[in-house]
Amino acid sequence: MIAVSVIIPNYNHAPYLKQRIDSVLAQTFQDFEVIILDDCSTDNSKEVIESYAQHPKISHIVFNTTNSGSPFLQWEKGINLAKGKYVWIAESDDWCEPSLLEDLIEGIQKDKDCVISYCQMYYINGENKIKWQSSHKYLSEVVDSNTFIQDYLAVKVSIYNASMAIFKRETFKKVARDFTTFKFSGDRLFWIEVARQGKTHISGKVLNYFRKHDKDVSGKAFKSGLNFIEEIRIINWMYKEQLINDKIYALAFKKQYKEFWKVRKTIDPINKALIKPLFSNPLSSKTNIFKFLPSAIWAAYRHKK
Repeated sequence: MIAVSVIIPNYNHAPYLKQRIDSVLAQTFQDFEVIILDDCSTDNSKEVIESYAQHPKISHIVFNTTNSGSPFLQWEKGINLAKGKYVWIAESDDWCEPSLLEDLIEGIQKDKDCVISYCQMYYINGENKIKWQSSHKYLSEVVDSNTFIQDYLAVKVSIYNASMAIFKRETFKKVARDFTTFKFSGDRLFWIEVARQGKTHISGKVLNYFRKHDKDVSGKAFKSGLNFIEEIRIINWMYKEQLINDKIYALAFKKQYKEFWKVRKTIDPINKALIKPLFSNPLSSKTNIFKFLPSAIWAAYRHKK
């Protein structure tokens, strides 16, 4: 069996594709196949991808004739094609250090119950400047399922993007397909579904480069407000599934509301109308949004309603 299936889902990332693919092919750990998926790009992505068609590591190249409308549908397609024991979804606009796979494979094999292994990443802007980086207090640590979900996925999401992680392919059988219905936050739901099946290895090494630019999916979601709709949907789902208690639910809810408050004036009016009822009706009776912000601000807000 192939050790790792590397899935590169692409949409209009032609300027970054060569660096992405080359950084995968240059890995020190070489037991992998590469699956490249293009979601009907309108730039010259096809030309770049086809230049790798004869490379022995490339097992599949799939060009969609129509855009799927969701990056997570592409994830599903790639995983269904995968033959490896582990899967690495290497986003097409990111890149990495040559030792990423070697480090993550070593980590996930430390415990037979590990289902995820991820490293840290540099957040890079469009000018290739390092804006910030993620971190972990240990060079290597294995965390149990409940702890990982509650401490690393419920309030904050420590797997900032898929490129920094690998997971056991067999876990996908138990992942509900709900994540494919999301436009923005499907990855968070996906990691929760995988993490609840076993332990997670966290590497403190910074091996991934997460590029943020004006064509990425998350930027558009933040401008529209879609991220808040999807994030509250996931927080509510975690609470219903009893993955988080009232205290963690309140913390997660509060974090989303504070972020919403900062950008509320710029959000698309249609989505804004959908967002307000979500924040006004938390599932936990112990969550009170009127405690999240200073009383003077809330008095003004309620008056405007």
